[in-house]
Amino acid sequence: AAASAAAQACSWLWLRSDPPALRPAVPAALLAALHLLQLGFFFRCLHALKVGWKVCWAKAEEDEQRHMAFLSHDISMLRLFETFLENTPQLTLLLYIILRTNKAELSQGLGIGTAFLCVSWSLLDYHQSLRSFLQDKYELNWGSSIIYFLWNLFLICPRILVVALFTLFQPYGVAVHFLLVWLAMFLWVSLQGTDFMESPGPEQLYRAIVAVILYFSWFNVAQGRTLYRSIIYHSFILVDSMLLALTWFWDQVPSEEHSYLLPVVSAALPCYLLGLGLRVTYYKWLHPNMQVQQEGGYDEVDASGGNDGLQFHSFLKPDLVNRRMQWLAQTQFPLLQLAQQHFLNGAAAV
Repeated sequence: AAASAAAQACSWLWLRSDPPALRPAVPAALLAALHLLQLGFFFRCLHALKVGWKVCWAKAEEDEQRHMAFLSHDISMLRLFETFLENTPQLTLLLYIILRTNKAELSQGLGIGTAFLCVSWSLLDYHQSLRSFLQDKYELNWGSSIIYFLWNLFLICPRILVVALFTLFQPYGVAVHFLLVWLAMFLWVSLQGTDFMESPGPEQLYRAIVAVILYFSWFNVAQGRTLYRSIIYHSFILVDSMLLALTWFWDQVPSEEHSYLLPVVSAALPCYLLGLGLRVTYYKWLHPNMQVQQEGGYDEVDASGGNDGLQFHSFLKPDLVNRRMQWLAQTQFPLLQLAQQHFLNGAAAV
C-alpha cells in the first residue's frame, strides 16, 4: 500500500506542477480523489489513449503530438516506479514462497519468467523514453535495445534470487538488510544533489523511491560522468549479493530436497558478470555518446554534462517545458547549446 501511495503521490505532484495547457480537462478534486483511490496511473493511461487516438486518426496539430509524447514520458516513469516499488518485491516474495514450499506450478514458473522480463522491459522503456529527446539519428535501434534489455535482465535476476534465498532462512533479517541498504542508497542519492521535483519535500520522496530502485538495479540520478559512480554501485551490489548467498550457504547447507539450488546459485555470479560485460559493450560501442565521438564531436565515454556533444530536439515554446524530463535527459546524455534550446516533454513526437 505504501509503495502504491508513493507512486500515486508522484503522479499527483507532477500533475499539479504541469503547465495548465498540459493538464487533463478534469476538476482538480476529481483528480485528487482518483489518486487517493489508487487510480491515478490508470487515469493517466486512459487519458493517453484518448490523446493518442486523436493524434493517430485525426489531423492533430503539432502541440497535440507533443502533448501525447509528454504523456508517454510520464507514464514510462510511473511504470518504472511501479515495477520496482510493487512488482519486483512481489516477484521476490513469490520466488521465496516457491523455494519455501519446494513446489512450483507451471503457471507460477511462467509467471516468474514473465515478471523478470517485465522488470527489464520497464528499464528499456524508460531508456527509450529518454533517448527520444535526442535527434532522430541517435534513436535506439534493435541491436542496442536487445543488448540494453539483456544486460539489465542478467544483472537483476541474480540480485532477486539471492535476496529470495536470504529471505528463505532470515524472513525478518531481510527487512533489516533492506532498510540498511536503502538508507545507504538514500544517502548516496542525496549526496549527488538531485533536482527532479519542484520543491524540497517532494524531492525527498523521489530520492526515497530511487533508493528502492537502487536496491535492485542501477539507476542514474545526477549529471556528470557516471563511470566511477557505476563502478562503486556495481561493486557494492556484487559484494552484498555474494555475502547474502554465502550466508545462506553457511547457515543452511542445501539438503537433498534443495540440491538444485547449488547449480542455480553457482550460475548467479557468471550471470551477473555477463550482465556487466554486456553493459560495458553497450557503453563502449552502442551508446549515443560513442556515435558523437566517432563523428568527432565528443570524446567522453559517458555523460559529463558538458556543452558539447549530443544534439537534442529544439522547441520554441518555453511554456511547455517540463523540468523533470529535462533533468532526466541531462543525467543520461551530454547537452549541446543548452542556453539556446528548450526541451519539450513531447520531444519524441516531433
